Amino acid sequence: MKRDWGRGRRTRLLRVAVIVFAVLGTSSCGGTTPPPAPGQGRSLAPDLRGLRVMVLPFQLRSGVAGDPDAELAFTLKIRGGEVEWIFEAEIAEALDRSPGLQARTRGLPVGLFLQAEVERVGDPLFGLLRRMAALVDAEVVLLPVMASFQVNELVVGGTPRVRLTVALIVPRTGRVVWFGIEEGGDFPLQDPRGLASAAEELVRTLLWYVRVSYPTDRNAR
Repeated sequence: MKRDWGRGRRTRLLRVAVIVFAVLGTSSCGGTTPPPAPGQGRSLAPDLRGLRVMVLPFQLRSGVAGDPDAELAFTLKIRGGEVEWIFEAEIAEALDRSPGLQARTRGLPVGLFLQAEVERVGDPLFGLLRRMAALVDAEVVLLPVMASFQVNELVVGGTPRVRLTVALIVPRTGRVVWFGIEEGGDFPLQDPRGLASAAEELVRTLLWYVRVSYPTDRNAR
């Protein structure tokens, strides 16, 4: 059967436009509101089904044992969510073929996400994301801002947990369509279950429309 690529592309662009319109209708352009607390992401994550989503590596890390990039990629692949995920290896290959693009997957300026609620990213981050997304034909960017191991200051008597801070951005406009901070379970620093549970919680929130069971043996990859 011949696939109508033009029609599929138009449908995906329409879905992105709907996502942006929904966000514009429910958020302001302010930049002084602090970021949400863990487990209290800004609104509901958009439905990503049918879209090409570029997944960048975590830009900042603090005290986390293990590889948060690999853990997140593994969990996204398990869930799937009818999303065409574009991971760092594919992005890096595309960048190698276009050395004049002057873009990179790591060391991006993301500090503002930890200080205030960001409605739209500006340059230089906007330009970097836009160029990379265009190179791999991505309609949405999943930008993992930070992986950290810390106590939730809002919970009295809370214990340190792995915390993952992530943003979803439409690269054509720079609009942040979703931002969330999710934490894993109560595990010691070196216990790999801490990072695994945080990745599962993040992806469960991100792909809220998917209901699956995770394998008990996470080493069977």
